[in-house]
Amino acid sequence: MINILDLNINVKNIIIAFVYIIIGLVIYSIISYFVNKANVFRKKHLNKAQSQKIKTIQIVILNITKYLICIFVLLAILSLYGVNVKSILAGLGIGTAIIGLAFQDLAKDIIAGIFIITEGQYEVGDTIEIDGFMGEVISVGLKTTKIKNYKGAVKIISNRNMDKIINYSLNNSLAVVDVGVSYDHSPKEVEDVLNKLFKNLTNKIKEVTGQYQILGIDNLSDSCVIYKIAVEVEPMQQFVVERKLKREIKIAFDENNIKIPYPQIEVHNGKK
Repeated sequence: MINILDLNINVKNIIIAFVYIIIGLVIYSIISYFVNKANVFRKKHLNKAQSQKIKTIQIVILNITKYLICIFVLLAILSLYGVNVKSILAGLGIGTAIIGLAFQDLAKDIIAGIFIITEGQYEVGDTIEIDGFMGEVISVGLKTTKIKNYKGAVKIISNRNMDKIINYSLNNSLAVVDVGVSYDHSPKEVEDVLNKLFKNLTNKIKEVTGQYQILGIDNLSDSCVIYKIAVEVEPMQQFVVERKLKREIKIAFDENNIKIPYPQIEVHNGKK
């Protein structure tokens, strides 16, 4: 015959185990709500890269929370059925040590990824260089970082190896243009044309963040006087600005009859 007392105990244990699971789900839902809510209030004040970084941190927090809750609920249910939880915890410690040794590189990647994200060493959209490979960061994960160069090639690097990085996006860049002008024109004439051009270019080239500067005469070459011009621009936009600036200088010089010398070869035919 079925023991009614044992049946009642089993039903009671099943109900309690079910309650433990419900409590775990409720706790996870509450933590998840507040973690996600924290980013909603700040979302309007964050750019895309900052939102990506915070989203990654949120995923890490929620994953850790989920695993911890699952472990505690499982141990509570096992204890409910008379299983010796202390021996399991002791064995779990040994097992963790073995797993840690087997997957130590993975652990290093994850730890390095957390530091990269929290310290803001680089973010999605930054231009960085590592081991001679330069490109834009297109993904920052807990295990790897993906970088895409201007040719479209994507390099995937383990986070533990991201230790010697040059980040070109932390500060503004400097666009520098050398302009050769004929010796027929005085420095004042050339500088007046350039200053007038720079005044007209204000807010015209969107990548420019500073003031155009004539640094002076950089070289007296065989055929021309070389003037050096510089302007502060957005990170990694110096090449774009240099090309645009050269075009504007050429147009301004043509309009003001400022000659830009170019190599010429004179050929003399000998007479008999």
